[in-house]
Amino acid sequence: MGSHGRGLMLACCLLLAFTCGPVLGRVSRGPQEQQEGTQEPLLEHAERVEEKHEKYSPRQSEDPPASRCYRCCDPGAPVYPAIPVPQINITILKGEKGDRGDRGLQGKYGKTGSVGARGHVGPKGQKGSIGAPGDRCKNHYAAFSVGRKKPLHSNDYYQTVIFDTEFVNLYGHFNMFTGKFYCYVPGIYFFSLNVHTWNQKETYLHIMKNGEEVVILYAQVSDRSIMQTQSLMLDLQDQDEVWVRLYKGERENAIFSDEFDTYITFSGYLVKHAAEP
Repeated sequence: MGSHGRGLMLACCLLLAFTCGPVLGRVSRGPQEQQEGTQEPLLEHAERVEEKHEKYSPRQSEDPPASRCYRCCDPGAPVYPAIPVPQINITILKGEKGDRGDRGLQGKYGKTGSVGARGHVGPKGQKGSIGAPGDRCKNHYAAFSVGRKKPLHSNDYYQTVIFDTEFVNLYGHFNMFTGKFYCYVPGIYFFSLNVHTWNQKETYLHIMKNGEEVVILYAQVSDRSIMQTQSLMLDLQDQDEVWVRLYKGERENAIFSDEFDTYITFSGYLVKHAAEP
């Protein structure tokens, strides 16, 4: 080969040396050398991990710096407070009040509800004002007029004159059985008694009020008979009694009448009610 061939061979040898050099350096060594070579890198790796752990782990006597980073597995890792959610002020976003709208249509009436329970009695109200004067009270009436058609002679005792003819007996205040007027409407009353005397006999009667003699009707003995009258006004209260009494028979005493005409009459009526001013 010439010089050109020797140069080409030298270039091939250099290329082979560069290619196979790193591979030959990885050839396995002896057991002792291999163990020594393995322990040295392991020790170095453990020392580096421990130094790194001590570097980033906080000591018990020292507080960790605020800018230090922690791992989740590190003891004593600080608990960070939860960050509150930001609140949005809605009033800032509220717009201006708009114009009032038109009134809507009235809805349908609902069903009538059931009657509720009776409520408690309320407090007593205040006294009201005086009302307007009322109408005048209604009028009260009382009146009677009765007669007798039978003559009556005196006896040994006083006799109540009983009347057998009723002309007027308003509301029945005059009792025809007892011969007495009973007052049920108090007030001022007018009474009148009319009798016919008997010839040659005395006439002697009293108008009585509650058992007391009030006025007398008297006529002396005469040859002729005459009509005799007596009248008066009395202030009566409720349940007062008024009647006519014939005097007892110490003297010949009588009043005349017959079945054809009425000679004896007794009348009375209310003039003014007690409640009227």
